[in-house]
Amino acid sequence: MSTMGNSIAWDEIRSLHDLPGMQDRLNLTWHSEAMEAWQPPADALAALVARQHLANFELWHTEDEARAAEATDSQLAAVKRRIDATNQRRNDLAEAIDAHLLEMLAQHGLPSQEAELHSETPGLMIDRLSILSLKIFHTREEIARSDSPGGHAERNRQRLATLLEQRGDLAECLDRLWQQILLRQRRFKQYRQLKMYNDPSLNPVLYGKRQTG
Repeated sequence: MSTMGNSIAWDEIRSLHDLPGMQDRLNLTWHSEAMEAWQPPADALAALVARQHLANFELWHTEDEARAAEATDSQLAAVKRRIDATNQRRNDLAEAIDAHLLEMLAQHGLPSQEAELHSETPGLMIDRLSILSLKIFHTREEIARSDSPGGHAERNRQRLATLLEQRGDLAECLDRLWQQILLRQRRFKQYRQLKMYNDPSLNPVLYGKRQTG
């Protein structure tokens, strides 16, 4: 990513441009190596992005467990709880990415409070890129399947082309937003998703059971 506005040149900023490639590399690592051996990057922003992608990676495969025809009711209940917990971590990390970016920007008097407000934050865009990366990985797996029915590979090649186009567009939008932020043309704010379903003080199913139990 080029240096723009107020001679800003930070190592961390360049990583925004390379996020899709990093997410793809993590997919390959996590599908081929023991998860216990993986360590987050030393760079603070890259570590947050990697951990957020890991939450989506775990969600993808946990949700597959819920779709297994042989899953029992008790197994499904346990899977649902894992999905809720992992989804909360996913959302928390997307917010943490935004908080980290805003902290970086604040050191340089950014973002400009006079700039036009952008409704979607970089953290949410990075989350969408993460999901697209997983779809691309698994679509490529389907193309390579040796036992697939007729026409399956071709349908997935078409699907892959669409996914790659969508990800390319989104990555370009994220990069453009970041450049505009550095040029004081756009800004974003920290938005909290304020999920209620895991909060025992806000979800009636949880606090109602606690009061009557």
